[in-house]
Amino acid sequence: MAASDTSSAPAAAGRIKARAAAAEFLVRRDRFRPAEALPWLIAIAAFFVFPDRMTFGSQVLVMILFAISLDLILGYAGIVTLGHAAFFGVGAYTVGLASARLGWTEPISGLFAAAIMAGLAGFISGWFLLRYRGLTLLMLTLATAIMILETGNFRSDITGGYDGMPGLVFQPVLGLFEYDLYGRTNYLYALAVLAVVFFFVRRIVYSPFGQALTGIRENVRRMHAIGSPVHRRLVTVYTIAAAIAGVAGALFTQTNAYVTLTVFDFDTSAKVLVMLILGGTGRLYGAFIGAAVYLILEDHLSKLSPTFWQFGIGILLLVTVLFARRGILGVMEDIGRFRSWKDRIRVKPGRIVWSRTQWKGIGMAAFDGALIGLAVGFAANVGRTDLLLAWFTTAPLSVLAWTAAGAALVAAINIGYLAYNERSASGSPPR
Repeated sequence: MAASDTSSAPAAAGRIKARAAAAEFLVRRDRFRPAEALPWLIAIAAFFVFPDRMTFGSQVLVMILFAISLDLILGYAGIVTLGHAAFFGVGAYTVGLASARLGWTEPISGLFAAAIMAGLAGFISGWFLLRYRGLTLLMLTLATAIMILETGNFRSDITGGYDGMPGLVFQPVLGLFEYDLYGRTNYLYALAVLAVVFFFVRRIVYSPFGQALTGIRENVRRMHAIGSPVHRRLVTVYTIAAAIAGVAGALFTQTNAYVTLTVFDFDTSAKVLVMLILGGTGRLYGAFIGAAVYLILEDHLSKLSPTFWQFGIGILLLVTVLFARRGILGVMEDIGRFRSWKDRIRVKPGRIVWSRTQWKGIGMAAFDGALIGLAVGFAANVGRTDLLLAWFTTAPLSVLAWTAAGAALVAAINIGYLAYNERSASGSPPR
């Protein structure tokens, strides 16, 4: 009996320790980490470094917000959709029609009106559509967006059709900040709205509701089995995402002072989906990386080759889907990460020895870097000429250079990070 009590004591202590560790993780998981400040610092720095590109910067921020709304339902709830542009368009036309037809030009209240209208559209459509899954849901969301687009085209006397409603006028932000020619006010306005919405979404993701969404994404049958109201939660998050997409659409109209039916196009839904895939789904900050990379490449490549600029985007997307399924942010997370505690590097006096598995991990990271370098090399050279044969005779050396540079850089970062962490853990200072 005494022996049994003695053997059970360590097990009980282990359980208590595990529960304490789990409780500590739940408490600190939603705390802000220093690395999270980087995207915001870059956005603020861009305001001073590129003062003449604020109009383009505003569009980047709008698309980041739009991508975050899609990430909320795709990355966290597992709702695959090809019609998310419908809610973007509803929000865009809400403020457009309010300004052109009703004379309501106050921007902040326009955002709230756009969120309400888009959220209402999301709730009504989601209540019916989210009873289906997979390919059926994909086609239904696409059909919904097309129906809204054709309705707007049919009533072109109200919406302006594909000619749209140009020359919209809006009051100064908060009645104080006038819109300027270079778009500086629009940029700061869009950045402020993005910050508010992002922190709201972040709270949702790290809440019990957000964890329930992750459970639905991973195993919807198990969530049904434990009594979770799956449909109600899916409709709720779909409504929230639709409202956020509506806010993004309203920002698009307000910062551009026009709106056309192209906001409902399939291209808009596909573009934001590609952005999210490039950046990485289910990570929030993947929307920042994906939208910025896509739009910067689009802007750069379209100047180099107005005809074939999508070739570079296609190469990057192909590489991401085949070799970096967690997106660019996922590749960045893999750099310098230990594959497992069992394969930690062994530190000996005066030198570091890696195991075979650890070398394999470094090689995989270098391969990821080479793929990224390859994609960047193709993107950088796609606009040299419109003659494909001539392109292949002039660009290979540059592409190979980019590939080698990407592999070397990622491998060096990985090795340095591993060495630093292992020497720090062993108590010996890094050399």
